[in-house]
Amino acid sequence: MKSIPQKSGSRFAERQPMLWAALAFGLGILGGTYFARPPDWWLAAAAILAFVSLYFRERWADVARGLCLIAVFAAAAFMVEVRPPVNPGTEILPYSNHQSVTIAAHVVREGDWQERERGEIRQLLDLETEAVSVGGKSFPVRAGVRLGIYASDDAAPVTFQYGQRLQCVTKLSPPHNFRDPGVFDYKGYLNENGIAVLGSTKSNEIQVLPGFMGTRLEQWRARVHRSVIRKIHALWRPAEADLMDAMMIGDESFVSHESRMDFQRTGTYHLLVVSGMNVGILAFVAFWVLRRMLHMNEVMASLITIAVTAAYAFLTYVGPPVWRATLMCALFLGARLLYRQRSMLNAIGIAALGVLLADPHALFGASFQMTFLCVLVIAGVGMPLLERTTQPFARGARQIHALAYDRVCAPIVAQFRLDLRLIASRLGRFTGYRLAISILARAARIALATGEILFISLLMQLGMALPMAFYFHRVTVTALPANILVLPLTEIMMPAAVLAIGLGYTWLALAKIPALVASFALDAITGTIHLLGNLRVADLRVPTPAISAIIFALCALSFAMLLAQRRTLLAAGGLVLLAASAFWVAEIPPRPELVPKVLEVTAIDVGQGDSLFLAFPDGHTALVDAGGMPQWMHSEFDIGEEVVSPYLWSRGIGRLDAVEVTHPHADHIGGMYAVLENFHPRELWIGKNTHSSEMDALIQEAKMLGVRVVEREAGDSLNFGGAAIRFFAPMGAVVKKRRENDDSIVMKVTYEHTSALLEGDAEKQTEKRIANENPQADLLKVAHHGSATSTIPELLAAVKPRFAVISVGANNVYGHPKPQVLERLAAAQVKTYRTDQDGAVTFYLNGQVVTPLEMVPQ
Repeated sequence: MKSIPQKSGSRFAERQPMLWAALAFGLGILGGTYFARPPDWWLAAAAILAFVSLYFRERWADVARGLCLIAVFAAAAFMVEVRPPVNPGTEILPYSNHQSVTIAAHVVREGDWQERERGEIRQLLDLETEAVSVGGKSFPVRAGVRLGIYASDDAAPVTFQYGQRLQCVTKLSPPHNFRDPGVFDYKGYLNENGIAVLGSTKSNEIQVLPGFMGTRLEQWRARVHRSVIRKIHALWRPAEADLMDAMMIGDESFVSHESRMDFQRTGTYHLLVVSGMNVGILAFVAFWVLRRMLHMNEVMASLITIAVTAAYAFLTYVGPPVWRATLMCALFLGARLLYRQRSMLNAIGIAALGVLLADPHALFGASFQMTFLCVLVIAGVGMPLLERTTQPFARGARQIHALAYDRVCAPIVAQFRLDLRLIASRLGRFTGYRLAISILARAARIALATGEILFISLLMQLGMALPMAFYFHRVTVTALPANILVLPLTEIMMPAAVLAIGLGYTWLALAKIPALVASFALDAITGTIHLLGNLRVADLRVPTPAISAIIFALCALSFAMLLAQRRTLLAAGGLVLLAASAFWVAEIPPRPELVPKVLEVTAIDVGQGDSLFLAFPDGHTALVDAGGMPQWMHSEFDIGEEVVSPYLWSRGIGRLDAVEVTHPHADHIGGMYAVLENFHPRELWIGKNTHSSEMDALIQEAKMLGVRVVEREAGDSLNFGGAAIRFFAPMGAVVKKRRENDDSIVMKVTYEHTSALLEGDAEKQTEKRIANENPQADLLKVAHHGSATSTIPELLAAVKPRFAVISVGANNVYGHPKPQVLERLAAAQVKTYRTDQDGAVTFYLNGQVVTPLEMVPQ
């Protein structure tokens, strides 16, 4: 559609001073974080630059503005340097050595009882300790503890509430990170939320102490929160109530893993959790009702909207992301009153600046970055384009009977109004002119509004392609249709649900009516998401974008914003650049971070399990095992999705040439399903005659994905990726008395004069046979996590390794690696690395020597 000419205004930088200030402040936070300087240095620089900018403001305005932005940069860096680090209570760490201690604490955050397998239920509480008792002595300690309380499902456990004082015996441990590049910083996440250590106990071992600790305001909030959850479960069926808990009040405890994955695949996960989008929808609905239905003035409507969103954030208590969104909403509405005649980007700049002043660390959070980018794309690119294209016609479709209004419209809009009247005059022969013109005008507005929604949704997918790929490694192909379909339904569901909950406190029968409306909307949302989420094309996984792609995407967004208010051809060029950046992120994989002409063996830290990444001299890649949680833990945590895949993506790996499962134990095979789905390897290697229900299920999944399944056995050999591979196990014949671990694939990978022996979980029976088959290797992947069942002296004498690596979980219940195994390795003068102590460990075999490299992220 032809754009409407606009008067050229002043330059972009002059019209968005607060946006530029926010960007300078953000860059200053980066500078203070990564380029440490004395705080006095930053403070002096900020003061001098500010003074000089004031001096030049009359003579050279551009120079003064530049100096002022540099002063803001220096001030932000100073703020970072002097801001104290988050301290969730490190004084408790000396007592967090997995030994039994008695803690006295009070509840600071409640949790619901959740059903688990093995006839067990669990409640998670966040506590603040008051004292820790060890060996009959009590020490005053204040620290955050996340305590898991367990009970049998036939018991009648007590739900502990905010402010209650408790005493119990527990074993404390610091949170454990999987120390691999690219993996989620779980410890940092807990520390940000005030949690220093983790613990567990049984419900019948907890003693409730007298007294109350906390604030009455927070106690009231917790009571209201519980009351709202009870009301939700009284109004909706259990399955619907579980989703309503998550979407309305932020309680995700009972949402199934399948539902989570469907929402993630379709790019609608923001609907499932209380996020900035919920705050935005609530603010939009509240502001619209106050302005359009109650006819309040803009100031009063803004103040009430801010109060409503703040109350909602306080009630949900989801955490910093929602509070940041609430603060941004409040600052945006306030700044909108000041800058409504100039640039909405100033309002966004003020909102972002306010958030960063309150919490500079928010700059590094995905939630802040995606929220800021989202509104920047809409306000900086989408709205200027709509103002020049559809918005004049949408306004022209109003007051269609007012002929005098034609004179103040642009010529093309006036012609549009005349065309509507002409069509109406012809249709009026059948329906009457007034009815025909009203229907046409309304239809035109609906069509234009629909087009605007489609355009903004498409623009959002293009603008958000970078953060989605960087943080979530997803290109959600179905995100556009999914969001177009479910966002309007969400705007129906949320107000209806709020109305139903409110009426539920006064007239439950009447509350059923809006609850029914919300149910229909929720069913339509989940049905749409389930349908689209099960499509194979719904979810494309991509590695971490290259630096060049990131820079190009940011430049494309900047140019799109600069050109959005220029001539039509230039504005279209900005959109093309934005689309090109999204295409680059989605379809052009980065160059994998591999060392050429070197055999790489990396032991990935997957806890108590095995996963080895192999990069071959010619660039081929393979993965041996993918870790997994032990079956007895009954955990939904997917090592393949949450640990192995992020590590590979961080290396720029988008596809693997081969994967191997040494044997079908959960700590080796469990993560392989996600690896097959995410990396679509060409081949899956399995041991001959090592079939089981777990292996058969994996084989079926591989065949569905088009992965070729290849059986390997002792005696096989092949050249792969410029290296020679020789298989020592398993034996092809079925031996009933052989232990399952002795069915592990054992292989030796050789590159010129260097080699590595990878044992899986092979035990003594297999090792004795291998010791007689010339297994000499420079690097040994120690079998069975350092168990006493393996690594026999005969094998060490035959292999003669210089280096060894043990894949093992920190403080595991099996006591791996066993002291006698470590003693054998030390006696053989083998330099031994452990993933529980060293994190991911890489060995480079260049054909002459082996070079170890520890990769322990901070």
